[in-house]
Amino acid sequence: MKKSFFRLLNTVNKKVLPKLSGKDPNKLTKLQKGILAYRYFVLVNSLE
Repeated sequence: MKKSFFRLLNTVNKKVLPKLSGKDPNKLTKLQKGILAYRYFVLVNSLE
């Protein structure tokens, strides 16, 4: 149940949130760092 929820959330994130993979993490704003951390959290939980 938990894994399927995070997989669904991950697919929604891929379509809605901006991709920040090509940018330097030191130059991101606090909001962009928060989005990056959130996307990472959802990705890790969808893989487990």
